[in-house]
Parts: sequence; C-alpha cells; structure tokens
Amino acid sequence: METRSSQDRVHRLSFDVEWPPGHVACYLIDGPGPILVDAAAPGETKALENALSGCGYSIDDIDHLLITHPHVDHVGGVPTIIEAADPTVYAPVGVERRFTQSREELETRVRRNCRAAGFSGDALESVVGEAVELRDRNVELLSPESVDVWIAPGEPVSVGQLEFEGVHLPGHQADHLSYRTEIAGDRVLLAGDMGIEPFRPIVLHERLDDGYRDAFDAFYRALDRMADLDVDLVYPGHGPIHDDLPGAVERDRSSLDSRLDRVAELVADGQATAAAVAETIAGGHESQYLVPEAMGALAYLEEHGRVTSESQNGVRRYDA
Repeated sequence: METRSSQDRVHRLSFDVEWPPGHVACYLIDGPGPILVDAAAPGETKALENALSGCGYSIDDIDHLLITHPHVDHVGGVPTIIEAADPTVYAPVGVERRFTQSREELETRVRRNCRAAGFSGDALESVVGEAVELRDRNVELLSPESVDVWIAPGEPVSVGQLEFEGVHLPGHQADHLSYRTEIAGDRVLLAGDMGIEPFRPIVLHERLDDGYRDAFDAFYRALDRMADLDVDLVYPGHGPIHDDLPGAVERDRSSLDSRLDRVAELVADGQATAAAVAETIAGGHESQYLVPEAMGALAYLEEHGRVTSESQNGVRRYDA
C-alpha cells in the first residue's frame, strides 16, 4: 500500500519579495473545500494564479483563507482572493482589536516612543509617518469587516474538513497564530513566521507601539510554547518545510540571547539610545526594521538589571 504524507496534500507556493530573505510562502491544502494559509504579498496576483494552476486550482477555487498574522507579505493578496473567490476568512482575534484602535492615539504613542528612542527632526517625522502608514496599509489589506471568523489562542476551529488549533506565538508579531492540525496522519504546524529554518525572525511584536517593552519576553514565552508542541512537520512562511521544530526553537533562543548580549555590549561601549543601537547593528544597511528589536532588547535588559536608563528631555538614554 502506498504511504501518503501531508506533503501530498499541502502545496508550498513561494513568491519573491524585495526584503530578506527574498521570498515568502503560503500553503494550499487540497481536498474538498481548498484551504489557503496566508495570502502572499501585494501585486502577486499573476504569480499566485500560476502557482495555483500548477496544483490544478485557480484563485476562485479557494473556499477558505486562513491568516497567521497581519504582515504585508502574508495578507497582501487578501483583497484579490476575496474578490475572486469570496472564501471564508479566518484571522487571529488580536488583529481585530489592533486594527480598530484609534489611528490618532497610535500616532501619539509611536511619536512618544520614537522620541524616547533618540529620533528627532525629520527622522522622527519619517519614522512616525511610516509606522502609521504601515498600519493603515495592513488594515486596508485585511480589513476587520472582511474577516468571517476570529480565532482565539488555543481555540479549536473547523476549517473545511480539518480541525485546527491556533497556537499563540508572539514576538515577531504580537497576535501571531500558528495552526496545528493533522493531515494524512502527520501532525503538522502551519507556522507562519515562527519555527523558521535556518534563521530567526526579527523581533517586531507591536513594532513601535507600547508593546515593544514586552517583545523579548513574549518571544521567549513563544519559544517555550513551541518546545511543548509535538509535531512531525513544520510548514513555515519562509525557508523550507522541515521536521526539526525543537532545533529551530533552540536556535532562536540562542539567537535572542546573543542579540541581548550584543546590545548590552553596545551600551557599555557608549551607544546610549535605541536608534544608535539599531544603526550600529545594521552596519550601514537600512536600520528601520531593527529599531523595534533594539527598543525591545533594551527594555528587556533594563527589566532584568543588565542596563539602566534615564529620560533626558524625552530621550531615554541607557548605561551599563
């Protein structure tokens, strides 16, 4: 008798993106009521059509759309898919709260946090503007009104003929759910941007909003939660399908530890603000996405007594 695995039913659809690691993947689970897990980046309609065609499907065949987290490379195709297929859309419940918060209040918090991080003048206006525009863009791509089913962490949910459990794995994104299920006898994790091989996802969490203070703690808690999962295969949003979730967990834990050690060293060397730390780590490259990670690392180090800080004219300055 032929042995079947989940990989006979789960098709990896890969798309190029302009930022590291240069690609993003979503997954088509075939069978009655096809399920698409995540929706690629904006502007990938033709590539999505071609990828689905290679599996014997078209966009309008998609009956269910399951979202792991609201980053642009995972929700970019949502409007196109809804227009073509009118699927049932599922998303983490935390996204509803986040996307219905006041835009003005978000801007106020982000401005305060970015000023504290060491930004001023045009740089401050740029980083605040980008943060608010990013949220607006993601709300437009995954509008709360378009979601049919909000999934709470730990809550079982029926999607087509499969039962999924949403596993809350924050740190990269605060509301992130990975989905555990069984397909063709395999215990699988549709992981989104956690449990990736061979690299750790960046610590974005709530980006520049107030949740940055909990970002590293949240990531460590997510790793503890992942370590308790018993799965056969991991289907991540970046990198290859793999069977070594414990290895990914330990690698990510070591990477977070190393990042904290590096940030503590930079503070000891005189890099006194989150903006300066991020720029140094970036090493001449774009530091935009490293700012939340630097802010979160410094908050964690201070909470655990490895650095101290004081506010000077609204700027939080750190010392070893």
